[in-house]
Amino acid sequence: MALSDRILGRKNANGGPRIEGVVPPNALAGGEVRITGSGLRPQELLRPKVRFGDVESSIIVSSDGFVVTRVPDGATSGPVVVATNGHVSNPHIVKVAVPIADNLHPVTNPALDAEGNIFVTFSGSRGQKVPVAIFKIDTNYTVRPAVPEMMNATSMAFDRQGQLYVSSRYDGAVYRIAANGNMTTYAEGMGVATGIAFDREQSLYVGDRNGTIFKISPDQQVFVFATLDLSVSAYHLAFGPQGDLFVTGPTDRVYRIDPNGTVTTFYKGLGRPQGLAFDIDGNLYVAASLSGTRGIVKLTPDAKASLEVSGHGLVGLAFAPGRSVILATTGAVHHLSWDIQGMPLIPE
Repeated sequence: MALSDRILGRKNANGGPRIEGVVPPNALAGGEVRITGSGLRPQELLRPKVRFGDVESSIIVSSDGFVVTRVPDGATSGPVVVATNGHVSNPHIVKVAVPIADNLHPVTNPALDAEGNIFVTFSGSRGQKVPVAIFKIDTNYTVRPAVPEMMNATSMAFDRQGQLYVSSRYDGAVYRIAANGNMTTYAEGMGVATGIAFDREQSLYVGDRNGTIFKISPDQQVFVFATLDLSVSAYHLAFGPQGDLFVTGPTDRVYRIDPNGTVTTFYKGLGRPQGLAFDIDGNLYVAASLSGTRGIVKLTPDAKASLEVSGHGLVGLAFAPGRSVILATTGAVHHLSWDIQGMPLIPE
């Protein structure tokens, strides 16, 4: 046993705090994390003090064995400690996402091009015309207008040639965006067009909020690929490593649709699942609530769920170069060094 562990053991025997784990281990400022351990509540039923680095956080609930706390504004990735009765616990590392742009309005995943530039929407309310519909954030996190005056830009995807495609839930169309920002209509008649994703053959799939999944072939022929229950709004799409299409909407489920269009439930029990993305190991990450806490939920290939990132208002994510991830909330985008490699958005 290390000397530090023996010292902490003596502290614990005398009522001092000890942290055994923090769940989830990643968060945005304002997100809730649960600290587990022992000796975490002071004598006389007072609340402990929790610090993320030098910044003290607010306590939501506490007991001797766990503390639920909110990551404070100004916190950065680093150690969290619990202080009780004049003793300070062992430190435990928590990663905190860094905000990189605000005053935005994403409603699903951001999109990244081959150079690592981030594209994010200002979607607006239904029928709202905004001066800039899509912003480009370069690798220095400089924000510039990319697409002006598109109505209700919703979901984005790049093809293998690096062209950006964007759906509009206002007019049911999918637009193709040139490098200079010029916009042409790629497909129309998609109902309330929302989530989009490319398959291996470069067919584009579009989710309609009325429950239809459309397939647009490379020669721009449109087919009905699958139909979900009328109560389900097909909204966010991502292809898995085996070629199945995964779909979320404002229900509690993640759907899996095989290449023949057969729909099954992959996971049930999330709160308002939205944007989704896969890592190279086949794990699916969904912006959703799990057991009442909003964040990014990991679903393993055998559909085991765990909350991996905590944060209010999360609507989507996109894996980025350097084993990191871009997280989108309803008003901003954030960067998190996560040490996870994402699967290519267009399956090979």
